[in-house]
Amino acid sequence: MPKYLVQASYTAEGMKGLLAEGGTGRKAAVEQVVSSCGGKLETIYFAYGDADFYCVLDFPDHVSMAAIAMTVRASGALHSKTIPLLTVEEIDEATKKSVSFRPPGA
Repeated sequence: MPKYLVQASYTAEGMKGLLAEGGTGRKAAVEQVVSSCGGKLETIYFAYGDADFYCVLDFPDHVSMAAIAMTVRASGALHSKTIPLLTVEEIDEATKKSVSFRPPGA
């Protein structure tokens, strides 16, 4: 299954929800929304700084991840960035691909 790193920051309203529910409550909410599209929460960490939390998710396909990302962002509770993750085996496969490329100006 494709794996994704999600980095998210709560809006003021979203942070109020975190304060009311706590980390355990928000983790349960993430697990619920992710499983609704056939995904799995691998891990979640709360942080402070540029982002409020990071999680690693597994989904059966990119469309399922996109559906979750759009729905959650539309709530206005957070801003997020989703980064597709590749295994070392996938990188090995990519290094074997024949790519036709010409640098600018060459």
